[in-house]
Amino acid sequence: MRYFLIHILLLTFVYANDELLNLYRKEGTQAVEKVFDNELASKRYWESKLENIDTRFGYLEGINHLLACNKDKTSLKLYTKDSNNSFVLSNDFSAFIGKVDGDKQKEGDLKTPIGIYKLIQKLDHVDPFYGPLAFVTSYPNSFDKIRGKNGSGIWVHGLPLNQKRDDYTKGCIAIGNKDLKFIEKQIDFKKSFVYIDTEPFPSVKKETLSVLLSQLYSWRKAWKESDVEAYLNFYDKDFKRLDGLDKEKFSNYKKRVFAKNEYKQIHFSDINILPYPIQGRKNIYLISFHEEYESASYHFSGEKELYIQLDASRFTILAEK
Repeated sequence: MRYFLIHILLLTFVYANDELLNLYRKEGTQAVEKVFDNELASKRYWESKLENIDTRFGYLEGINHLLACNKDKTSLKLYTKDSNNSFVLSNDFSAFIGKVDGDKQKEGDLKTPIGIYKLIQKLDHVDPFYGPLAFVTSYPNSFDKIRGKNGSGIWVHGLPLNQKRDDYTKGCIAIGNKDLKFIEKQIDFKKSFVYIDTEPFPSVKKETLSVLLSQLYSWRKAWKESDVEAYLNFYDKDFKRLDGLDKEKFSNYKKRVFAKNEYKQIHFSDINILPYPIQGRKNIYLISFHEEYESASYHFSGEKELYIQLDASRFTILAEK
């Protein structure tokens, strides 16, 4: 109900007359919700919302810090959101990366992965070889696992406190200890992403983001309305879910669920959209958000990840967690 009341207030700015009240009086709250759902699924709405937002790095509601590692330049840049919600370069550090070139595929291949990862833990007591502390990344993420990549222990850490080291790592990102302590003071690691590629972070156009956000809410709209055909049309033919379901099994499962035709509340918050680096492929994006889902038979509250392919004015979902 809280979300519905917020929606009502927002829509009054869109409809500066009594249309909304008439709709509510005649058809009830679900009819008003549908008006909101249509507006959120429109590209026009998002073009207006994004007009004065810094979108060079994507659309980032839930992230305040971005660590961007360029493997070819062996550098790690720290970008921080300022009071204007713009991401500015805080510092640029020299870095050591994995001994072997290329994208990490398996345990022990000595490669630093290419992808986007969360910082899931800060270790204050580590072996002196790793410097004063370390940040643990989420490698392998759900997309890595779905594609068969494995391994573990990819950290952002420091340099040996009392011994020399080689000019490479076993796959981690290593920087100077003073630089690492600087990052520790600057960031909230729980609101940070690590972007790793062989190239600089690509700038993202507002036009692209308006398409992605309208498509995200079009997918949500089909889901809310139990429109199974429209909903499944958002999924790529090669789609896989982290629990192992492929497109056919996933479709059969969703058809059974949608057949109940239950009224659903689905709310997204802390939406983050970033271009996802994959060697040899373009127009892949990560969309992460917090989801609140409630129906008569099921409730879910937690983090959601979609890995999507953008093709002109529509996206298809490659993988989902």
